[in-house]
Amino acid sequence: MREGGSALPVHMPVTLSVLDLAFVPKGSTVREAYAASVALAQAAERHGFERVWYAEHHSMPDIASSATSVLIEHVASRTERIRLGAGGIMLPNHSPLVIAEQFGTLATLHPGRIDLGLGRAPGGDQRTLRALRRTPESSDAFPQDVLELQAYLRGESRVPGVQSYPVPDTAVPLYILGSSLFGAQLAAALGLPYAFASHFAPQALHRAIEVYREQFSPQPGGIQEPYVIAGANIVAADAEDDARAMHQRILRDRVRRFATPASANRTDAEIDAFLDGPQGAQIRDMMRCTAVGTGEQVRAWLEGFAEETGADELMVAFQADSTEARLRALELTAASGVLAAA
Repeated sequence: MREGGSALPVHMPVTLSVLDLAFVPKGSTVREAYAASVALAQAAERHGFERVWYAEHHSMPDIASSATSVLIEHVASRTERIRLGAGGIMLPNHSPLVIAEQFGTLATLHPGRIDLGLGRAPGGDQRTLRALRRTPESSDAFPQDVLELQAYLRGESRVPGVQSYPVPDTAVPLYILGSSLFGAQLAAALGLPYAFASHFAPQALHRAIEVYREQFSPQPGGIQEPYVIAGANIVAADAEDDARAMHQRILRDRVRRFATPASANRTDAEIDAFLDGPQGAQIRDMMRCTAVGTGEQVRAWLEGFAEETGADELMVAFQADSTEARLRALELTAASGVLAAA
């Protein structure tokens, strides 16, 4: 995907949502990250975004969304209307009963506002998986676990003698998350919406959406028509040069995050040279689905991406190296007029 883009002749409003990892910037604290997440959700609500989702990650000091359901409650109690949810809960890490209890509680406290996106990745490395008392084989039960969880939330337990409480009065919509054909096929078979993680793993995006739409089959408790959410990144600033400079800093930070200890202290010039080489191309490709530029350039890119993928909704992660820059990117995106009317 291109990083900028010229304006389209006719504007096409897009349904936009926000993915928030409760990122902890360098020199900041986790408490400040949570305050920033509240501010981001309040701004998203004010400007008409559809929903905000939080992703489950473990053993990552700069991502503070590990206790996902707790963070959702914290933000829900400080907003009024916007939908909030998990994007996603990594279900192999948990008992379906426990997740049903958590999200049944959230939906009871905040009726009509809670979503539940489900993934089968561990949300961490193999050591983290062992600390969670899980094994790689836990993901094999993902389809059955989704059905068990879905039944609990409807008050129709598939486990004799066991039911999660509270059973919410309003439905908790389930979404299948993925970055491969497996998730697309499962979402289609279960008749559930499908969210593709193209903001960091875009390789199978178009084929996965195609497979999902081709194989979609309505099921009880699901939706009647296929619904696709595609992930994308936004790096926006008042001036294009500032946005592109920030994008380069974000790429450098990504190299340092995944670098070995011996290479973590490379200079900016050394990292830029790495990014220009074949190995760095892989990291650049991870962020291929990224809009970079001013609000108008971001608008053009998002409209083109929505048209190209046929996605019903875009879930955007505002990539920035400060809380202020992230909030400004959201404001610029909203002010561009790209948002579909609520």
